[in-house]
Amino acid sequence: MNKKLVACLLIIVFIFNLTGCTKLSYSAKLKRYDASFLELFDTVTTITGYAKDKEEFTNYAQMIYDNLKEYHQLYDIYNDYDGINNIKTINDNAGKKPVKVDQKIIDLLKFAKEAYKLTNGQMNVAFGAVLSVWHDYRTRGVDDPVNAKLPPMDLLKEKAKHTDINKVVINEKDSTVYLEDPEMSLDVGAVGKGFATEKVAAIAYKNGFKSGSISVGGNVRTLDPKADTGEAWSIGIQNPDLESKDKYLYILDLKNMSLVTSGVYERYYTVDGKQYHHIIDPDTLMPANDYLSVSIVTKDSGMADALAKVINMPFEEGRKLIESIPDTEALWVFKNGDIKYSTNFESYVKKSYVSNK
Repeated sequence: MNKKLVACLLIIVFIFNLTGCTKLSYSAKLKRYDASFLELFDTVTTITGYAKDKEEFTNYAQMIYDNLKEYHQLYDIYNDYDGINNIKTINDNAGKKPVKVDQKIIDLLKFAKEAYKLTNGQMNVAFGAVLSVWHDYRTRGVDDPVNAKLPPMDLLKEKAKHTDINKVVINEKDSTVYLEDPEMSLDVGAVGKGFATEKVAAIAYKNGFKSGSISVGGNVRTLDPKADTGEAWSIGIQNPDLESKDKYLYILDLKNMSLVTSGVYERYYTVDGKQYHHIIDPDTLMPANDYLSVSIVTKDSGMADALAKVINMPFEEGRKLIESIPDTEALWVFKNGDIKYSTNFESYVKKSYVSNK
């Protein structure tokens, strides 16, 4: 077993619901386990699911870990790995030469180009030149809050000239990616984690992990219902008001669906008493300013990640987009505390902690 997983794997909890004994005989043989590990995609991954015994579940957890690790390394924009050409490798060779890459990178970038069109440019993996400036200023501001500063708008505008996704050239025949603009860089943070979560969930399901839920830092992908009761998985939407007595806004019942929340309340820094978060509007080049969070419910976790970019859109425009996509719902939490949601969002609600829409 992978030593790193052994180190990261937290207590595996065995929970067996005796009421399952009165239900399907096969279900009665399955037990519920939980596991968590750190590090991948710079977040906590939690796996909950059913298996016949601890050994089988540990094998599932190992499989999920190993596959997520592969995606993590391929989609990394900060680190090099021996023998791997990843997103950083592509960025390092911008304007120089095409880079031969794994199909998993090509699949992500093809998906990202479609998401760019769907979101009218709000989800742009070629936006790295701008995002890297914000990342640097935010990091320095967190490390030295007294001297925290905003990036100069002139610098942001100059970097924004190098964000044309059409200059990301994918050659599927040769398995290469080339950035035509030498000052361009890819940043797949807005979609890579969700895309990877979806792919890894499919691998796990194909290999026998049927009844379960995988959460990669809040990108939640549920599989078949709970094996012992047949119930859907109860997944919470976090309350962006971190001082509220209610941790969640809603508890949703989900099966074979994904939930992704994009919020402004965790990753930010403060300049002159005002908070500036990490979600940057490609039109203004500044942090999005209308909402505290947006949550997306849809089947595909990668699509949920991409659609979370409606956080950059005016409400009516964002709602129109969500309503145009089958089996997709959204929840908007405005800065003044108002809450609105798409037409059929309530069909997923198991418990509500709010009263206004």
